[in-house]
Amino acid sequence: MTYILKTQDLTKVFSGKEVVSHVNMCVRKGEIYGFLGPNGAGKTTVMKLITNILKPSFGNIEVFGSELTNQSFDILKRMGNIIEYPIFYEKLTARENLELHCQYMGYHQQDAIHEALSMVHLTNINQKSVKNFSLGMKQRLGVARAIITKPELLIMDEPINGLDPVGIKEMRELFRRLCDDYGITILVSSHILSEIEQIADTIGVINNGHLINQVKMKTIKDYKKEYIEIVCSQCHQASFILDNELGIHNFKVMDDKILRIYDTHITQSHIAKTLILNDITIDSIRKKERSLEEYFFDMINGGAIID
Repeated sequence: MTYILKTQDLTKVFSGKEVVSHVNMCVRKGEIYGFLGPNGAGKTTVMKLITNILKPSFGNIEVFGSELTNQSFDILKRMGNIIEYPIFYEKLTARENLELHCQYMGYHQQDAIHEALSMVHLTNINQKSVKNFSLGMKQRLGVARAIITKPELLIMDEPINGLDPVGIKEMRELFRRLCDDYGITILVSSHILSEIEQIADTIGVINNGHLINQVKMKTIKDYKKEYIEIVCSQCHQASFILDNELGIHNFKVMDDKILRIYDTHITQSHIAKTLILNDITIDSIRKKERSLEEYFFDMINGGAIID
């Protein structure tokens, strides 16, 4: 099975408006698929459709090679998910909540609860009720519940919400471990693009309900270009000098103070020297690389579509 999840023309209509429109998504088995999009783009709706929380208005979903229907109970048992904010029995402990979940799922693996709590670094909580958990602790418990049955497909909507930098790093390492060591396929959305960049094998970008593109991270990394960024208060005069004296034509004036040169065959020192000799005051000049964030914004603004 090349793809563990496929959607065809997946569409959802609310009050006469298509909030998800003809989405054709393909998630390969054994990869981490980063699902990116601005707020309201349709990420959560797509995930709710895939987990059968919502029903499609049009199109179909194929998981593990079978079409998802109202009777796909066996398929759903092979999936784990955390959609939006996780809900728990607040008066119960973390362990008691996970015990109920395992009973509901018909999962009776010995030591599974201890292992899941250890994986998300949620230890030494003893008899503490979930109502006394912080947002970050509840988020960790939500991830523990999603992974406790060792699902083949794990779907997580903004799973690092409420976590501090240490928690984010721990979750990042956990997701990579679940994929590499346990063979779990992961579909994960996040608004922290730098985190997706570090763990994803493939990214899909959705905007206004339309899947704009899905592309391997390796392709994006190959596509990234180095450039020289100059910060000065005379960008328009500097651009004239670049064009006429240095023969540099591949550059862009970003705003009144930032200029980016994409033609890097001339050294920074030579560029700086020429600008200074022409009375251009430079605040800084340095070599940089396009980030996933820039690629993302290029895509949602109508550019940077690569195969």
